Amino acid sequence: MVKEDNFFERVYQVVKEIPYGRITTYGAIAKVLGSPQSARMVGWALNASHGNSDIPAHRVVNRSGLLTGKHHFQGKNLMQQLLENEGVVIVDNKIVDMQRYFWDPSISLS
Repeated sequence: MVKEDNFFERVYQVVKEIPYGRITTYGAIAKVLGSPQSARMVGWALNASHGNSDIPAHRVVNRSGLLTGKHHFQGKNLMQQLLENEGVVIVDNKIVDMQRYFWDPSISLS
């Protein structure tokens, strides 16, 4: 796994690995980084990443599949639009069939 000192940078490295059309959660990222109680810090890292188009922050949602970070994107529904453009189905700001789209970094990056 990633061996950098900066937690935010480690978050960004994981997020860059999320495949097109897939999503993961703040908690799954925190877990793979060895800090399972740091899901909120993952969110802070992603909030700080806006403006960096190399980091697909739109692919990270909460554990229920809610687009909780959407207010950090420019425009009213940009996060949803980006996900829908990748084929992810969303209804009422929530991923439909989360299991179908979920990418588990602890499996893929181990």
